[in-house]
Amino acid sequence: MSAAIRSITLERRAVHPTPKMFAMQIPPFRWIASVCLAFGMISPASANDWPNWRGPLQSGVSLEHYRGGAGRVDAEPVWTYDSSSRGCPVVFDGRVYSFGYRGEKEELVELLTCLDEATGKKLWEVEIKDFISDTVYNRYAIGSPVVDPESRRVYLLTAYGVFGCWDLDGKEIWRHSLMEELGRLTFPNSKVGAPVVEGDLVIVRGITANWGATGPAADRFYGFDKITGELVWSSTPGTIPPTDSSFSTPVLETRDGKRVFYCATGCGNVVCVNARDGVPLWRFKAGKVGINASVVLHGNELISIHGDENVDSTTRGRMAALKLPEKFAAEEIQLDPEVNEAAWKSVEAWRNDLGAGSSSPVLHGDKVYQITDQGAVVCVNAGTGAVEWEAKVSNGNTHSSPVYADGFVYAPLMEGKVFVINAQDGAVVQELQLEGNCIGAAMVCNGYLMVHSTKHLYRFKILHEEVMADAAPQPVIPEPGASAALQIIPSEFTVSPGNSVSFRIRTVDANGFVTGEVKAADAKWESFIPPTAKVKSTADASFNADGQLVAAADAKMSAGAFKATAGGLSGVIRGRVLLAPPFTENFNEYELNQLQEQEGVQFAYPPLAWIGARFKFDIRDLDGEKVFAKTFDRLLFQRATVFIGTESMSDYTVQADVMTDGNRRVKSDVGIINQRYAIVLKGNANVLEISSNFERLTRTAPFKVEANKWYTLKSQVQVNDDGTGVVMAKVWERGAEEPADWTISAEVPIVHKSGSPGLFGFTPQNQKKVFIDNVIVTPNHP
Repeated sequence: MSAAIRSITLERRAVHPTPKMFAMQIPPFRWIASVCLAFGMISPASANDWPNWRGPLQSGVSLEHYRGGAGRVDAEPVWTYDSSSRGCPVVFDGRVYSFGYRGEKEELVELLTCLDEATGKKLWEVEIKDFISDTVYNRYAIGSPVVDPESRRVYLLTAYGVFGCWDLDGKEIWRHSLMEELGRLTFPNSKVGAPVVEGDLVIVRGITANWGATGPAADRFYGFDKITGELVWSSTPGTIPPTDSSFSTPVLETRDGKRVFYCATGCGNVVCVNARDGVPLWRFKAGKVGINASVVLHGNELISIHGDENVDSTTRGRMAALKLPEKFAAEEIQLDPEVNEAAWKSVEAWRNDLGAGSSSPVLHGDKVYQITDQGAVVCVNAGTGAVEWEAKVSNGNTHSSPVYADGFVYAPLMEGKVFVINAQDGAVVQELQLEGNCIGAAMVCNGYLMVHSTKHLYRFKILHEEVMADAAPQPVIPEPGASAALQIIPSEFTVSPGNSVSFRIRTVDANGFVTGEVKAADAKWESFIPPTAKVKSTADASFNADGQLVAAADAKMSAGAFKATAGGLSGVIRGRVLLAPPFTENFNEYELNQLQEQEGVQFAYPPLAWIGARFKFDIRDLDGEKVFAKTFDRLLFQRATVFIGTESMSDYTVQADVMTDGNRRVKSDVGIINQRYAIVLKGNANVLEISSNFERLTRTAPFKVEANKWYTLKSQVQVNDDGTGVVMAKVWERGAEEPADWTISAEVPIVHKSGSPGLFGFTPQNQKKVFIDNVIVTPNHP
């Protein structure tokens, strides 16, 4: 059914939610069912707002039409703003929200910037500093913020896992460090993507190596309460291990009585996940490596594209339409040619040989518009897969995605050009040259084209006499059914000795829709060990009569799960008891009862409560001493970071004994982490190094590193009142007298004021192991 056309003005009216919308005691389902005016978001948004990078239809299509327009734009921008970005701005209620960066070397910071839409004037800005990431070549801001019209909040995720929520005036509501909390991994390509909002949730994704069952690295999705920032669910819908990161953005719809999302993954799958509870429903193996392009939905088919090797041939690149199931099975539907080739093939409606490594398609009506890796903009028949026209406008493309508005395709390309292309025949009607490279997506709002380059954010006027906009479609939200389970929030916790954690419990139906609430004090709580757990462990904490989880003052570092039961329904949470400084670990209490078959040695799993340790390190005997040893199981983990505290810790000293295997010519790197700085003894370089991101901050002091010799590392971070700081480190032969002076001190212009202590190992190509022992974390001012 076609949407009615209505005229709009460029003057905005704010939508002010009532306090009841945010009251914790009001079950979310009572207001989720309110009028839905933004596709995929249960919220009142103007049809011509652009609150997420894929636009109101999640497909890169504008709902606007222009009387007296022919697609061309005024070549002179209305305004520009100096901010580098590889992402896409978003617009809501007369304001532009941009993810960018500025500065060089140690002073580079990423930015969440709010601008006045009409003038480009900066209204507020948030600076976010990179830490312990692999980002290279200034590959920052490869993503986008999202605005939730209902809560009137802005959400942003960075490559190194800073995930935050701000109100429309820039006040921070909550913030997470997903690297330190969930083991988010970073990669040199630094692809991030964007959060998506669904009901009372905000959903993000990334490659994580957490703890316990989620210790193996996988491309995972996380649903957080958009108001409180509490984790509601986590999901691992693809295959393990992944081959790359992905910044494909989830696309939402209602199917089989569920709210679901579709997304490509770093393990080469296209997946479907229940957006309300994270349950994996369906997956299709589409490529051999990670897929970055977002998908589009065309009726009962999903259209995806990738640019790498196909799973059934040695050719590279494929666009395909996949037939979606009308109903999902009780177990996840897995379509993989190595499992059942006939079933895998039967899902394809059509395929062609187009390839795009990270550019997302745009769908308007029955036409798909795509920028290929070869630099062509193509139009594909969404029903048959046939290419209807091709406009060869460049020699290649990186991440750029097009946008469609009123019969024209606006395509930014790597060399800084933006092409205006007639969507009917592929004729190029205009070409704009911008300063810098265009690596993100363009967007259209209120009759203006906006696009980021690596130098500026541009706003161009689309030539027209009047702007009109279609009404945004309304998603169908199913009514909740009978209660089937308990959903406990937060679903994952951390608690320190002498402290407690409170929980909310709500009942949900079989499809994840909220049906009611249960008081935590009315539930029966008990320790729970999953039958598949490799480490049979319980958290050293217990529930009191008020339904609070309490860790006694003498509680030990531990991890485990709890099961709550109420009214015949149950739910499970899991979490960790983490010690505050001072604490030590010498690994002597661990029993070496596992066999490492490749090496034929006995080992113990690493401390369960440590983030990112599993499959990267184990505990084994070395010359009669139990030590923390870097494993060679997976080349993906040749560089390994382990966090042993919380991101809120500060003003402490970290000390540990470290050693690298090897010889005079080949050694590895080993070190400690203090407040988001890595202090690393680099074997082959024969230096002691302080770094955060290697291209942002690196300081070294010469130090001769001998293989198979134990050294002691020690570090402190000094935070000054003006925001600067000093990172200090020293190293000496284990057993020798500690030197009075620091071996190296690094003054930093913007210091990290808190961060988890941790351990580090880098074994290039997994040739030589590293070992760590006698870890000590002490407060600087007890």
